[in-house]
Amino acid sequence: MTHMPSVLPVSPADVEAAAAVVAPFAVRTPLLSLPVLNERIGSEVFLKPEMLQRTGSFKFRGAFNKLSSIPVDKRGGGVVAFSSGNHAQGVAAAAKILHMQATIVMPSDAPLSKRERTKSYGAGVVLYDRDREDREAIAREIAGKRGATLVKPYDDPFVIAGQGTAGREIAEDMAALGLSPDIVLAPASGGGLIAGVATAVKARFPSAEVIVAEPESFDDHSLSLRAGKRERHHAEGRTICDALMAAIPGEITFAINSQLLSRGVVASDAEVAAAVAFAFHELKLVVEPGGAVGLAALLAGRVDTKDKNVVVVLSGGNVDADMFAKLVA
Repeated sequence: MTHMPSVLPVSPADVEAAAAVVAPFAVRTPLLSLPVLNERIGSEVFLKPEMLQRTGSFKFRGAFNKLSSIPVDKRGGGVVAFSSGNHAQGVAAAAKILHMQATIVMPSDAPLSKRERTKSYGAGVVLYDRDREDREAIAREIAGKRGATLVKPYDDPFVIAGQGTAGREIAEDMAALGLSPDIVLAPASGGGLIAGVATAVKARFPSAEVIVAEPESFDDHSLSLRAGKRERHHAEGRTICDALMAAIPGEITFAINSQLLSRGVVASDAEVAAAVAFAFHELKLVVEPGGAVGLAALLAGRVDTKDKNVVVVLSGGNVDADMFAKLVA
């Protein structure tokens, strides 16, 4: 798409408003251009390292914007969220800053580091079996009993606008360099990050091509973009990209992404593992598997980058030490 539709659930103005809210608390992550990667790809590549963000992922941006939107007189019941880890930490940290109680429903097989970090911000953690139980139903029941606000991980306009502040920074920093991003590559689970990024980037650079990156078989966004409607992926089992396992795009996120994204690309677990190792050994960056899927697709040659300026969002760095050691060995 090369135009900005007139009415979408989240507007560039919403992202601007979110930027004013999160700026005093979020890290403005830099845009990195590293010679070793440029030489490998043969094009100018810029990395947005959101693992340097507060809580180690982009999720803090959306969580803080959402929690800040809750009227003060409605904050007494606290907040409840459901997440495999990064949204959990974002909500927990935001709640601590805003002096709110937080309870997070997390899968029992979530990386231990993500569970412990969530608790370290003062949040309560309720574990569930992702194969047998409905995490959203559990969260809704807890929220109902406590009079708490349910904070969804992606399908919420305030969350999407908050994530969009990463895209706003990309647009500002590219403009400051006198460059236009030809391709912006970002991962997706429910689609909140890439919806926000696309909203902000295409507001300033309408001709930029925004591409979603997903783990192989967990490609519900790619399937949905091709079908023109929300489609589930057909994956069985797991992927090392534990943060990117949502079965179907969000309703609000897909309303945006169906208009602003051009297509999707995938990377296998082996390609993601190679990207994590490349980022560590060659770029000196610690990226979790889900955060590296865009880089993996780029390194695997899934994107035509010839004579183009490419921006890749590295969405997080919260990876278990044991898994990371195996990936970079």
